[in-house]
Amino acid sequence: MLYWVCLRKNTPTFDTKFGDGFLAALPQTPAVYFIYNEGGDLIYIGKAKNLRRRLSQYRNAKRRKKHRKMKSIVLEADRIEYQLCQTDLEACRLEMELIQKNRPRWNVAGAFHFLYPLIGLRREGENIYFCFSTTPEAFSDFQFYGAFRSRHLSGDAFFALRKLLKYIGHPIATKPSPVKYSYIYGFRKLPENFYEDWSAFLKGESKVAIENLVLALVENAGARRRPKQIQENLRPLARFWQHEVRKLSAAIESSAYPHYPVPQRERDLLFLEHLFKRKERANLRVKKRAPSVAGPK
Repeated sequence: MLYWVCLRKNTPTFDTKFGDGFLAALPQTPAVYFIYNEGGDLIYIGKAKNLRRRLSQYRNAKRRKKHRKMKSIVLEADRIEYQLCQTDLEACRLEMELIQKNRPRWNVAGAFHFLYPLIGLRREGENIYFCFSTTPEAFSDFQFYGAFRSRHLSGDAFFALRKLLKYIGHPIATKPSPVKYSYIYGFRKLPENFYEDWSAFLKGESKVAIENLVLALVENAGARRRPKQIQENLRPLARFWQHEVRKLSAAIESSAYPHYPVPQRERDLLFLEHLFKRKERANLRVKKRAPSVAGPK
């Protein structure tokens, strides 16, 4: 215990590293800040609505789990630079673009956009193929949907659907994809309008594909004998619809995004625009509900 106290006592603090007057000299405006280590490597990029207030949080970080990352960054930091922005939205955009470009080691969110998955559909006569990939350009014969952010949610739904389709269609033998993080499976003799229904599902336009899938499973004797397994494989599709498909569809609609599918690099920027538009609409509703105050007569 005494050893730990001595070690903490000698650990450089925010003020000893950057000076007592560092925070006081900072502007209280939107900005993007850059933290470098002693070797000159960029280790973190952040954004601030109020730069002075944001960096003061690093100075005042406590021994709590939520402050652990801040304290680790300060411990490694040697220099802080910043770039002022006109608005909070401009700061958010710049931060995201620079994180994607530089991928500092302490930045995780948005740094690995190239791993965002897309799901593709392809129809060949009576055969329908599904493709899950983080490299959609390698499969030009598929119509892709996305990009989705969570590989976990998207992958669970993709493979759960394959298990369910075995009850209502005939699997087609396919070779393993040579492309990393890419998978393909196919079925024949699937119900009528299957391709159109699942295309609408993946774009967030309709859940009729799930409803028809459930009806088809109810009519299948093998599926009826395994109700627990069927429910376990329907849940990932419901989560995928709620947390990935519908959220992406809402962001596209509110931002009037002109292209589809959304490229992996542009997905986070699209959601950023969507978030700020939601805030604007919420603020507008609050102003409309606020009672007008009449002046003295």
